[in-house]
Amino acid sequence: MTTTDSPPGARAGLRDRIGGRFRAGAAARPALAYAFWATMTSTTVPTPLYPLYQREFGFSPLMVTVIFAVYALGVVAGLLVLGRLSDEIGRRPVVAVALLLAAGAAGLFLAADGLAWILAARVLSGLSAALITGSATAALLDLAPPDGRARAQSVAIAANMGGLAAGTLISGVLAQWAGSPLRLPWTVTLILLAAALPALVLVPESVRERTRPALRLQPLRVPAGIRGAFLRAALTAGSGFAVLGVLTAVTGLFLGGLLHLTNHALTGLVVFLAFTCTALGQFATRVLPPRRALPVACAGLVLAAALIATALLAESAAPLVAGAAVNGLATGVAVGNGLGVINGGTPPQRRGEAVSTFFAILYSMLSVPVIGVGVLIQLAGLRTAGVIFSGLVALLAAGVAVGLPRAGRTGE
Repeated sequence: MTTTDSPPGARAGLRDRIGGRFRAGAAARPALAYAFWATMTSTTVPTPLYPLYQREFGFSPLMVTVIFAVYALGVVAGLLVLGRLSDEIGRRPVVAVALLLAAGAAGLFLAADGLAWILAARVLSGLSAALITGSATAALLDLAPPDGRARAQSVAIAANMGGLAAGTLISGVLAQWAGSPLRLPWTVTLILLAAALPALVLVPESVRERTRPALRLQPLRVPAGIRGAFLRAALTAGSGFAVLGVLTAVTGLFLGGLLHLTNHALTGLVVFLAFTCTALGQFATRVLPPRRALPVACAGLVLAAALIATALLAESAAPLVAGAAVNGLATGVAVGNGLGVINGGTPPQRRGEAVSTFFAILYSMLSVPVIGVGVLIQLAGLRTAGVIFSGLVALLAAGVAVGLPRAGRTGE
């Protein structure tokens, strides 16, 4: 029976249920966005603190990059094994678990008295990021009104990248100008996370048919029809993610070791700028013609690599700041293009695995090159390692750019 044929009382009841859902969504969306933001904030709090941990526990620059890579590998493992969990047991329980894992990581950092504690904390942090990214984004989209899905996606981007940016800035400011630099940032982080948990009572569960979770490795698959465009976007965005990973792991070492600038707030500001510009780059794809997106992103990555290499060779902070901003914008454009390719060329029932594959590639490229840079730092020093890495990123981006005209002619 259609709603037109229903009696007036039934039609009113249906309208009340639909209106109640969207009113609940209006109250729930800020709570979800805050939980997303707080969890992602917790993942980048260590960035300005790495030089302090290095001095406190006496590990090498290589180990700093390993610590960061452990986090990224935790994200990849979470995406591949737990990527469908919120579809199975519901969005709200997975968001709650992500918050608890993030709080557990902060607690381990707060109590850390050696390297093992930090490594364990980063694994938990990576898993929390993997869980919150899928579940909170899906919940925000579920609760959006029919004409509000684009806005919900914007909120998810802002919460994700805004959290990554805020964590570095909050931590850097507290470490620089407040006492207990290895304790206070984590205390504040725990307070932010604790405030998010009770707010989840405002969030209705949007998954109606829940099933027993099946924890299995999710295969990486890309639909054949978009494979070429997908791989080009993934390689471009992955190159930018590799730079973001290196910036997150070693900016403090560069500023302190080469420039003798031990200002933790400055370290936080550089990485804050990189992640903020990554969000802005994703928003830019809404006005940038799709055929222009990857050429612009590749050009931006080459320019960013040149600026970072200049910063290392000239021992100057200004090109580093500019390079972080340009890399963020270029990376955001490539990510937005890749998600657009997936959304436009993948059937709904395959879209989740395509998105998981896309981000698994990006986070793999975030983690593996960082370790390579760490090895190079050990062998040749920070300056040489950074210049070689910048050159490789520029070559990869240029290689993708060279292949774009041919791809356009063949329609791949």
